[in-house]
Amino acid sequence: MCLIAQLERTQTKSRIHADPSLHQDHFDRIPDSLVLLIFNKLADVRSLGRCSAVSKRFNALVPLVHNVYVKIDRVVSIDGDSFDALDLSLPKPRTLFAHLLKLILFAILQPLHYLQNIHGWNKPLLPQLSHHSPRQVLKNFTHVRNLRMELPAGDVKTEDGVFLKWRAEFGSTLQNCVILGGTMMDYRPASANLEGGMEDNGSIPESFYTNGGLKLRVVWTISSLIAASTRHYLLRQIIEEHPTLSSLILTDADGQGTLTMGVEQLKEFREKPLAMSASSNRTQVPASYMKLRYAPFLELPDGMGMQGATLVAIKPAGEGTSGGHYSRKEAEAFICRAFDDPLQDTVKALVKNRTYLLEMNGF
Repeated sequence: MCLIAQLERTQTKSRIHADPSLHQDHFDRIPDSLVLLIFNKLADVRSLGRCSAVSKRFNALVPLVHNVYVKIDRVVSIDGDSFDALDLSLPKPRTLFAHLLKLILFAILQPLHYLQNIHGWNKPLLPQLSHHSPRQVLKNFTHVRNLRMELPAGDVKTEDGVFLKWRAEFGSTLQNCVILGGTMMDYRPASANLEGGMEDNGSIPESFYTNGGLKLRVVWTISSLIAASTRHYLLRQIIEEHPTLSSLILTDADGQGTLTMGVEQLKEFREKPLAMSASSNRTQVPASYMKLRYAPFLELPDGMGMQGATLVAIKPAGEGTSGGHYSRKEAEAFICRAFDDPLQDTVKALVKNRTYLLEMNGF
C-alpha cells in the first residue's frame, strides 16, 4: 500500500510539474519568413483565403505574399468596375439541379469570404459582396510582385480543328505579339488538298490570296489583337493599385492567349498615358508591321501535323512607338520563346520560311 501511495504521489507531482514543452504548439516556432515562403509557393488566392481563416497569425501574413494566382471561373459585367467580375450571385434556380449547382459553386468560392483584414480579426479582408472582381480580391494584398490571372476561356472563337495561340507583350501599348495558327491533323493530306500549296520557288501561290486563306489569317490577327488590347485595358486599375508588381501574366483556361508585362513594361505603363480605343473599352492598337510566315503542311511530334501553318509576328511601326527602342534581335528572341515545347520547335521551323511583310493601320 505504501508503494502504491508513493507512486500516486509521484504521478500527481509529475502532472503538477509537467514539462511545458509537451503542450507547446511547435508550429508557432516556425519563423514568419518560412511561412511566407510556403504561402508564396501556394499562390492560389482561394487556398490563401482558407489559410487566412486558420489563425490570427496566418491572417496577418497572407496579405504579405509576393506571388498570387487568381482563377476567374465566371465573367460578367459590372457597372462602375473596370474589370469583368466573378459573379457569385447566380440567377434564381429553376430546377433542383440548378439549385445544387449553385450550392456547390458557393461552397467552392466561399473561402474568398474568409480572407481577413490584418487590422481586425472579425473584419473580412475581402468585402462581403455578391460580386468579386479580381480588383476586389487583390485589394488587400499589399506586397504582390508576381501576379498571374486566368480567364475561364479563350476570347477568339475558331472552327473545329483550328489551332490558334497568341502571346502579346504590352507596356503602355503593344510592344510585341506573336500568333500561331493552323488546322491540326493526325495524317499528312495529299498535296492536291493542301491549302495554298507552296510554289517551287518557295512563294505563296496566288490561290492563297483568292481562296480565303489570307483573309482568314487577317481575321485571326485582328481578333487576337482585339482580345489582347481588351485584356490590357482591363488591367489598368490593378496595376495602379499595386506599385510593387514586377511581373503580370493574364492567360485563359484554354491556353489560347497570354498577355505578359515585365518590370520595364509595367514601369512604362505607369509613366506614359494609356491610349484608349475610341470604339470600345480597350487599348488602341498602334499602326504595326506584320511578318507572315506560312507552310502548307508542317510535321509535329507524336505523328501530328498542322495544315496551313501560319506564324504572324507583329510589332509597332515607327520610332515614336513603345516598340521603337527594341532591336530586331530582341524581337526575334521574343518570337522564339513565345510558346513552350513542342510549339517552340514549330515556331523555329516556320521562322526559316520566307517572310511576307504586311502593314496594318492602328485601330
